[in-house]
Amino acid sequence: MAAPKKGRGPAGGQSRPGRALAFILIAMVALTGGMFWSGHTTPRLGIDLAGGTSITLKAKAEPGQESAVNETNMNTAVGIIERRVNGLGVSEAEVQTQGRENIIVNIPRGTNEKQAREQVGTTAQLYFRPVLTVADGAPPAAPSATPSGSASGTPSAKPSSSSSSGASVGEKSPTPTATATTQGRAVSEALKAPSPTPTASSSSSAKPKATGTPQATPTADAATAALQQKFATLNCLDPKQRAAAGQGVKPNEPTVACGEDNPGVWAKYLLGPAEVEGKDVDDAKGQFDQQRGMWIVTMDFTDEGSKKFQSITGKLSQQADPQNRFAIVLDGQVVSAPSVRQTLSASAEISGNFNQESAQDLGNILSYGALPLTFETQSVDTVTAALGGDQLEAGLIAGAIGLALVIIYLVAYYRGLSLIAILSLGVSALLTYVIMALLGPAIGFALNLPAVCGAIVAIGITADSFIVYFERIRDELREGRSLRPAVERAWPRARRTILVSDFVSFLAAAVLFVVTVGKVQGFAFTLGLTTLLDVVVVFLFTKPIMTMLAKTKFFGNGHPWSGLDPKRLGAKPPLRRARRATAPAAADPKEA
Repeated sequence: MAAPKKGRGPAGGQSRPGRALAFILIAMVALTGGMFWSGHTTPRLGIDLAGGTSITLKAKAEPGQESAVNETNMNTAVGIIERRVNGLGVSEAEVQTQGRENIIVNIPRGTNEKQAREQVGTTAQLYFRPVLTVADGAPPAAPSATPSGSASGTPSAKPSSSSSSGASVGEKSPTPTATATTQGRAVSEALKAPSPTPTASSSSSAKPKATGTPQATPTADAATAALQQKFATLNCLDPKQRAAAGQGVKPNEPTVACGEDNPGVWAKYLLGPAEVEGKDVDDAKGQFDQQRGMWIVTMDFTDEGSKKFQSITGKLSQQADPQNRFAIVLDGQVVSAPSVRQTLSASAEISGNFNQESAQDLGNILSYGALPLTFETQSVDTVTAALGGDQLEAGLIAGAIGLALVIIYLVAYYRGLSLIAILSLGVSALLTYVIMALLGPAIGFALNLPAVCGAIVAIGITADSFIVYFERIRDELREGRSLRPAVERAWPRARRTILVSDFVSFLAAAVLFVVTVGKVQGFAFTLGLTTLLDVVVVFLFTKPIMTMLAKTKFFGNGHPWSGLDPKRLGAKPPLRRARRATAPAAADPKEA
């Protein structure tokens, strides 16, 4: 008789269930501790549960550029808006396209809701333009007004420099006034004179050729006259004229714009072609200047932007006021027009009438770039949490009823085994809650109503895994095996069924997450997350705890209330006894 082989346990055996239980216990303690350490002990709520603001933006193409409103530019705009809002810490905001022209932005209620609301549709077209002349932004004075000796008046330039960056653009100088007569003469002279800015191809030429400088042709003269008339009649105190100034002008063309020197005090500017654009800015942020006691926006340029900035500031520093000034134009409005007294390169700063909020807003906008399209706000709706709260309450009640029915069924049908199922459900619920709370600050996950529905559906998926395993164990007991071998032999077959079932559920959740947008993705994400946790709980908790309880008298001896009583299950006699009993019976006819 061959001796049994050593070192081999039952099929599918688990020699050390304590290791798996210790591992999942350590993971639960670590995740829970991380949740309390982070300070986020509750999951973030979406707009339907927390309330907030829903903004609808419509893309508006410039005349002759209708094809610019396309899928690529819309998706680019969605990404930029998302990064802007994320930069303010409102990472649970939803940004998605609707149709061909609209973008929907849902911002849950929070401390940065107002700032995010102001930034979502800001185009943020940034240009650095040389100042040709500047005048009072009030309506043109009557012809009898006393003229000033110069269109630029008496400037009081006050450049500043940043010791931390090594180069900066100075503060904005007070804007002088001028009459209509001197304004017209200054415009003509500025447009006819060569621009201080060289082109990329002739920076060292003896005859500077300014980009955008009108040539002595009838067409150029007409354009000069039109721009002169526009500058002379521009009234920056009129919000409509102020908003329209500089709109629709190409970067390589001169333009007019308005700027606010002080609250309520406006100036108008005649500006040359843009020399540096917003895409040349690598990083920007608002910060408080301790030395001057004011908020500023610091900017770092890209390598190409640094070369452009160095070239233009080198030329401007050699000019007289106001033509040594650099206008920083954002969405057609002059944010700051500082004087330049030295060549600057790698970094710069924007100083003006900033407070903390406006400086941080501008820095955030510049950091993430300009929108490729112009958007107009179609609607701004305030969403209350009342409806979502009622639906959440109804959903939680439905989930509680469903969970109670599952537990009643488990207790009635599986008796003692229901304890293992209830403990496993508790472990799964704890892991789900803690991970959702951690994912809020980590990736911006927000719990909305569909996500709650996904968590409720997961109860059935998790309970189904336990039932599959328990039924496999019962099948082994019906075949006449004792509990401990039955637990180990049932596991391989149950494991395959559980993995196939969970794989199908996870695949459905992944496909749903990819092909949908918005709140439906919350349902798909939660369903996929709970499906993965079901596998973890079954492998690291349910199976090990079942292996350990099989060694106890209550379960091992088949107590009537254990749910594993062989008599109640209709167990067959042991398989070996059946074979011994049939062997002699088969031999009797031969002996006869």
